[in-house]
Amino acid sequence: MIISACGDNCTLCPRFMPKTEKELSETALLWYKIGCRDRIVSNDEIKCYGCRPENVCTYKIVECTKSRGISNCGECDEYPCDRIIKAFDRTADFEARCRAICSEDEYELLKDSAFCKQDNLDRIKNQQNR
Repeated sequence: MIISACGDNCTLCPRFMPKTEKELSETALLWYKIGCRDRIVSNDEIKCYGCRPENVCTYKIVECTKSRGISNCGECDEYPCDRIIKAFDRTADFEARCRAICSEDEYELLKDSAFCKQDNLDRIKNQQNR
């Protein structure tokens, strides 16, 4: 399992490579449908290779984890900080919106990849504290 800086499960994410061209096209449509993009983007634009410093991160979580030399917030001594709590809050709002407009299959795909970020990070933090 690959856990992103903010706790997303990259392994299950429909954007995380490798994916087929068809899968990427379907993901681009889904991202538009749920409001993550203002247009249907190209397959090259929807592809993700994980957290990198050049990625746009709304809460600067990628930059923060990289500057601390850690992979994700669960490894941080300051977890949970204001930055990740804001991300959790935004995710909760986003989850409610997705539940209302997505098919059950679409919602399940997103739930397993993006809506379990706090659980993923809590598990990592608990493993560190053992």
